[in-house]
Amino acid sequence: MSYLIGRKKENADDYMTAGNKIGFGISAASMTATWIWASSMYASAEAGYNYGISGPIHYGLWGALMILFIYPFGKRIRQVAPKAHTLAEVMYARHGRSSQLMLAGSNVLGSTISLTSNFIAGGALFAILTPLNFGTGIVVVAAGVLLYTLWSGFRASVLTDFMQVMAMLGAAAILIPVVFFAAGGPGLFEAGVAAGNVTPQQQSFFSSDAFMNQGAPYIAAVLAYAIGNQTIAQRLFAVRQDLIKPTFITATVGYGATIIGIGTFGVIALYLGLEPLDGDLNSLIPQMAGTYLGPILLCFAFIMIIGSLSSTADSDLSALSSIAMADIYGQSKGRNKANPRTMLFIGRITMIIATAAALYFATARFSILDLLVFVGAMWGCLVFPVIASFYWEKITNAAFTTSVITALTIFLPVRFEWIPVDGTWGYVVELLSIVGVGVILGIMGFGFFGMKPALIIATIGMLAVLPFSFDALRDYSVLTGSLVAYAVSFLVCYFMSFRSKESFDYSVIKKITGDFDEESPEEDRNDHSRMVNAAADKQGE
Repeated sequence: MSYLIGRKKENADDYMTAGNKIGFGISAASMTATWIWASSMYASAEAGYNYGISGPIHYGLWGALMILFIYPFGKRIRQVAPKAHTLAEVMYARHGRSSQLMLAGSNVLGSTISLTSNFIAGGALFAILTPLNFGTGIVVVAAGVLLYTLWSGFRASVLTDFMQVMAMLGAAAILIPVVFFAAGGPGLFEAGVAAGNVTPQQQSFFSSDAFMNQGAPYIAAVLAYAIGNQTIAQRLFAVRQDLIKPTFITATVGYGATIIGIGTFGVIALYLGLEPLDGDLNSLIPQMAGTYLGPILLCFAFIMIIGSLSSTADSDLSALSSIAMADIYGQSKGRNKANPRTMLFIGRITMIIATAAALYFATARFSILDLLVFVGAMWGCLVFPVIASFYWEKITNAAFTTSVITALTIFLPVRFEWIPVDGTWGYVVELLSIVGVGVILGIMGFGFFGMKPALIIATIGMLAVLPFSFDALRDYSVLTGSLVAYAVSFLVCYFMSFRSKESFDYSVIKKITGDFDEESPEEDRNDHSRMVNAAADKQGE
């Protein structure tokens, strides 16, 4: 597919957003494939192994709903910036350089960690299911993804996503029931309980342990992913504007069903009393596949995981290249002065450097679930300032920048417990966490229902958790860290802005953002036609 769509002279804007006119089928498949990454499969299985039956539900359900919550904000973002390439580029038009670099910098870190975790997933797969070792496996995966993405960028990523998601969904539909019945079917649950492999909390669909340690932190983390992640924003800017809603709804259903289903691998391993190879929970899915599948179905499992990690790894490479092209080079030169050929060169060099960096970090073999939650919480510092910037004309650059830095400064010691969370400091953290609950619920409510219902939802949410919070929330550092990030960024941004006399004109954003590489009017911008024409050219050659 990459060969067929490639052109001798690539277009810089198509390299980043494919002309802003992708249709429903391709865009929905690409959004689903990007959200269903190998790390999410592995993390769902890890959640199932750690927390039992409700683990994959808390992982997959909340992740799916967060995709749904993006679309009302996505419609507003495309309304004010119909031809932007990155969210950071829009923040440059809205606030200035410092806000742009904050959002771009967080995405560079986030996409590098995401790329690393996908390489880790690929390395674990190769180490268990092939004669190759982990180090060779991550090199093979990295080289494969880089080679097919390097020349055409986002266009290659989004079009290959369609085939990858078809392979993933088809394989998952076959493999999940096969592994379940091969492992013992419904009888394995009674056998697991009798053998003492599970606790009462792990047997419950409504496990408070699973919700506090997995579900609640993931709600906060994934909302931040949805708003701050350039891989999602890139598809938001690429899809046809009138197709945003059906695209996100379709991706919601596809992601939720697949990830919850794959998470059952971890639940089955828990009930069987299976010990992960070398104690590495990232090995659960390949280990289960290798144990219970024959050679042909093992190939299906291989394709499913390779497709999931490739579809997200190529998205991370495209995101990083777009940030380097649009935010680091393009806006620093100015939209009318940037050289499209230089932009393409920068984009491709960025992909190579990012791949090398992720390979280096992958050798450390971090916990994928910890990486995901950390990055999501880090982006939580940005969620309120970013969303509010599209609706509230009073927010200033100083308010945006100060709120993010302050939130990050408080988030880090809470998340990593650098300061013991007890005494007065413990009550402060818990009070901020209660505010964070209100902020998250308010943001969700605002997207669908508007300001007044959002305030009511936020208030009810804070009052509901108030009796259970003090002397209790401090025991959950991951959750409190995420909630504190939301609360502090909201409080600082709001109190620095509500008396501001600034009144931003949103029409300015359209003038500052837009195409860098203007094509001649007669050139066809339809991706399907380009593929057909390119294929004919290749055959002629």
